[in-house]
Amino acid sequence: MTWKKTFYVLLMILVAGVSATAGAAVGGFAVYQAVEKTQAALPAHSDPAVSAAASDSKQTLIVNSTDVQTAVTQSAQKVGPAVVTIVGVIPGQMTFFGPTGDQTVSGSGVFISEQYVLTNNHVVEGTKDIHIIFADGTQQKALLVGADIYSDLAVLKTDAKAPAVAVLGNSDLLNPGETVIAIGSPLGNFKNTVTVGVVSATGRSIDTGRGYQIENLIQTDAAINHGNSGGPLINLAGEVVGINTLVVRSTQSGDVAEGLGFAVPVNTARAVAEQIIEKGYVSRPFMGIRFQQVTPDIASAYDLPVQWGVYVTEVSAGSPASRAGLQRGDIIFKIGDVTMDENHSYINALFAFKPGDQVVLGVMRDGKQVDLTITLGESSQR
Repeated sequence: MTWKKTFYVLLMILVAGVSATAGAAVGGFAVYQAVEKTQAALPAHSDPAVSAAASDSKQTLIVNSTDVQTAVTQSAQKVGPAVVTIVGVIPGQMTFFGPTGDQTVSGSGVFISEQYVLTNNHVVEGTKDIHIIFADGTQQKALLVGADIYSDLAVLKTDAKAPAVAVLGNSDLLNPGETVIAIGSPLGNFKNTVTVGVVSATGRSIDTGRGYQIENLIQTDAAINHGNSGGPLINLAGEVVGINTLVVRSTQSGDVAEGLGFAVPVNTARAVAEQIIEKGYVSRPFMGIRFQQVTPDIASAYDLPVQWGVYVTEVSAGSPASRAGLQRGDIIFKIGDVTMDENHSYINALFAFKPGDQVVLGVMRDGKQVDLTITLGESSQR
């Protein structure tokens, strides 16, 4: 081969090599741009197991935001038919000026079986006639099976066949930041309204103003309004994780609140509903006393020996309190290991126990501490 032929061969090899390298570089840059654009557009989300696997393989799991929207839509469609509007009539009352007219109240509920609807106690409290309205607008009469004011839950029964039955999830698995969906009938008119938010926190307590707190609530920023009460709070798997019960609009100091909704955890709701369906009531422990709350203001005004507790005003004959030796004028300030204070009311401390439990009470009598042992009875509030 002459030197000219050798030169042309080498030149052709060099050009081919440069072309291949340039093609690879251009192709690699295009892929890099596509990956960068995709990663910038899609939020990362993974559960712990997937995260561990991704970490081991040096990869990141990317979930399209469209997938979340699809999950919300599918969950709402799954549970929506099981959600009903509840309308009740509270009879008029006799007043100094004469009788008042009947009052119509409304809320929401959800089918937890073919015949039973779960809702809030405050939705049906004091009502004489109750109707449920299905998502398609048809109505059916319902009867109150039982209610529990302390958890603000009630169960209704209807002869109509449920269009759908909601699946109850596990509220113990909820974590702050998890997407949740509220379904209900705000203001009683906007049936099966769907709102979306997150679990803001768990384990919250709200003072009812009745001498006890509703404990272990789920806090959410999903929009909840009057009429949403009793409707389900659901997760992206289409499972009920809570029963929406209240919203805080403002504080005692006058501060305006936004996105402060609360729901009873479904694990609590399930346990309460099972008792109501089985017995017609929720079994609670009781002592058999009438009492007056003791607070720092009352203690200061009457020079009482404790800041928090209950002042016994009456002991029922033959009650557990009577058998334990409680007397009128005693101040109960401790039940078991729980000393009453701003965050531990008498009712909540009592409800930490079960009927039949033997408990030691811390009592102040004539300025001296007395320990009394009581065997708690069963209260069947219907």
